[in-house]
Amino acid sequence: MNWQIQQILRRRRAAETGAIPPGRGGALSVCLVYPNRYETAMSSLGFQAVYRLFNDQPDIVCERAFLPDRDELAAYLKSGELLVSLESERPLTDFDVIAFSISFEPDFINVPRILRLARIPELANERDDSYPLVIAGGAALFINPEPAADFFDLIAIGEGESLVPDLATLLLRYPGTRHELLQCAAAQPGIYVPTLLPSQPIERVCAPSDAQPAHSVVLTEETEFGNMYLVETSRGCPRGCRFCAAGFVWQPFRQQSLDQLKAACREGLKHRTTIGLVGAAVSDHRDIEPLCRFIVEQGGAPSLSSLRLDRLTPGLLELLVQSGHKTVSLAPEGGSQRMRDMVRKNLTAEQIIAAAEMVARAGILNLKLYCIIGLPGETDDDLQELIDLTAAIQKTVVEQARAHKRLGEIILSVNPFIPKPFTPLQWAPICPLPELRRKVTLLEKGLRPIANVHLKVEELQGCLLQALLSRGNRELSRLIQTMADGLNLRKAAKVCGINPEQLVTATLPLDAPLPWEVLQASDRHKLEDDYRRAMRQIGLPL
Repeated sequence: MNWQIQQILRRRRAAETGAIPPGRGGALSVCLVYPNRYETAMSSLGFQAVYRLFNDQPDIVCERAFLPDRDELAAYLKSGELLVSLESERPLTDFDVIAFSISFEPDFINVPRILRLARIPELANERDDSYPLVIAGGAALFINPEPAADFFDLIAIGEGESLVPDLATLLLRYPGTRHELLQCAAAQPGIYVPTLLPSQPIERVCAPSDAQPAHSVVLTEETEFGNMYLVETSRGCPRGCRFCAAGFVWQPFRQQSLDQLKAACREGLKHRTTIGLVGAAVSDHRDIEPLCRFIVEQGGAPSLSSLRLDRLTPGLLELLVQSGHKTVSLAPEGGSQRMRDMVRKNLTAEQIIAAAEMVARAGILNLKLYCIIGLPGETDDDLQELIDLTAAIQKTVVEQARAHKRLGEIILSVNPFIPKPFTPLQWAPICPLPELRRKVTLLEKGLRPIANVHLKVEELQGCLLQALLSRGNRELSRLIQTMADGLNLRKAAKVCGINPEQLVTATLPLDAPLPWEVLQASDRHKLEDDYRRAMRQIGLPL
């Protein structure tokens, strides 16, 4: 093997703790692939959970592989080596199963790149029994699998705690051909075989109610959260914000018990002093303050990804200050009251300002505010209200900063609205790119005079791609392959004869079938009614 590739893999293995030892045997070999860089992959709690779940199955050995970074990729291309696993440096073609874990839609583009490096045909209908079975799972696929469906022999729809053991049993025991195996798999709950049209929509499979909290398995400094041990506190969200898939796809909302979480944190503190508490609604957990207090009492520091404004308490903030927190993230989402009401955020400007004041009074003077622009019906008046709200928050923080004799900063992180399948706003369009750029310019101009406020905007062209892949169908598989060749979205779309802007800026008809309805919606009629109510709130005709 190329010495440069070996050096990279050896360095990564040497920096890890918790991985399976190289050379361990099993009746079935699985290579779990995250279609992005190593540093991104090892920040994914879902990826780590599935790695553990596969290796917990008797007679299965699961290794890992990733999209090579720039230097590693150059070495692969120069040497002509096949893509290999991290643990044993075996080519992916030597494994029985290649399992992709995909959290985000833009990573669909890396799937054909990885299959090319492994010299495995990209499309499922081009592979015969001489190739590994190529399967996939993850959040991006159980929201809408269709844009990437042609690349996979089967797709697991739902949560790994239930899916992996049953799938492992099938793969270990079934002796037939690939086609026979897939026909058998299609009869299992939560398994979607794209080459076999299902007789009814595939229902997502939930984890069993007694499943242990997902937590870090492999620890390494070579990741964004290298100083943390991650623990999942809950799954789903009880709020039901109309734009957010977490409140509709991950149902029912489930909270881990305090005793289970304490046990997971106790184990984590043997390895790291910071415990990263993970979930779509971390601060909604009924025992979040007692849990944080437990971590602090054990000599550790809790870290929360974001805090729900109406769940802040002086006690929780005191614990975060004791843990050394310098920044707190809050999510008003809608910049104006009108937009917050439309997305059902259920927060007033007064509540937002009061929460910012509480945080600053506690001594945390750096705030990160998450907001969405480009929502249906948004006007310049709504954006001005966001500017005014930011100014009011800044004034409040500055007043508290004087008491602490130091000044912090406010980062306003703005993301364009992207309609997500299975939410009430799935029918809504995204805001056209020229209009989004105009809105960003308006915000920049309005925020410029406000001291210590910084505007951070997600890359707009990337949002267009994400929206396209979120609501697309199988016609996008060729676009994905073309982008995998290195073309950007605009050039790839031209080659494929696709108009991305037209597809994502169109309002979808309420009576039309949707690509992702190959999966079971909780209740389409309720989503429709909720969408109608949202549009009526802002005076938009349907």
